[in-house]
Amino acid sequence: QVQLIESGGGLVQAGGSLRLSCAASGGSLVTYAVGWFRQHPGKGREFVAAISRRGESTHYEDSVKDRFVISRDNARNTVMLQMNSQKTEETDVYFCGGHREAYWTGSSNEIDYSNWGEGSQETVSS
Repeated sequence: QVQLIESGGGLVQAGGSLRLSCAASGGSLVTYAVGWFRQHPGKGREFVAAISRRGESTHYEDSVKDRFVISRDNARNTVMLQMNSQKTEETDVYFCGGHREAYWTGSSNEIDYSNWGEGSQETVSS
């Protein structure tokens, strides 16, 4: 079973950039689409971005599509989320999950994903 671990979170100033990584162990990411979600305190997980198995297709939540870039390097079993022009309201815990899909859907539903990591805290200061 593939296990995912998020890293790269921390403190960043509003307008700044940070890159998160989702590293897999125990198996290959080739068979998984991967989605990034973030969670506000007291709320459920919110979809951020997803990428298909080979990276040929992506799907972004509207508020981030011009600022964030999701990518993957299957040779390194890693999916990245480059976050640019960050906003204070994006102070969240960020999670990645895998989706063993038969075809690309770009799902924004967390129910479709599994193998969640424990999350990486991102704090955006004013």
